[in-house]
Amino acid sequence: MDALWAMSNGRKPGVEVGAGEVLLVCSSGGHLAQLVALEPWWRSRPRLWVTFRTPDAESLLAGENVVWAHHPTTRNVPNLLRNTALAARILSHRRPALILTTGAGVALPFFVLARLKRVPTAYIEVYDRIDLPTLTARLCRPFTTLFLAQWDEQRRFYPEAVVVGNLL
Repeated sequence: MDALWAMSNGRKPGVEVGAGEVLLVCSSGGHLAQLVALEPWWRSRPRLWVTFRTPDAESLLAGENVVWAHHPTTRNVPNLLRNTALAARILSHRRPALILTTGAGVALPFFVLARLKRVPTAYIEVYDRIDLPTLTARLCRPFTTLFLAQWDEQRRFYPEAVVVGNLL
């Protein structure tokens, strides 16, 4: 077993990730780009991606195991319900070692259900939100096992966060 963020200057934030599958959940675009940037960490792990079917996601995740989520998610209750059902289906058939996200809205149902099933979760606050916390971070935070920040300034909103530096 290794610490999730052994690459963060030797700091051990307290979440151990074994050989099990990692569930990478995020919106497409910049959220996806930040998780893709972690390829040295996830490359040798079994993994399942959950994101939106967009041209950038199809290109970046070609050859990966992907489940397409429903979008848009911003204040869209029907898609929140669809993604909750999707999360329930995935988590009823799989027991991931970790669910990792950079947001956005698609992550919430996965984090809520993961908490109920005692599956560890890690949330990485996006690099471009330094002055205010994101809505998804505020919603997912109570369900998050490990909260990570990319800037020291983000600890103003998340004092418990482990700063891992910029992913991009």
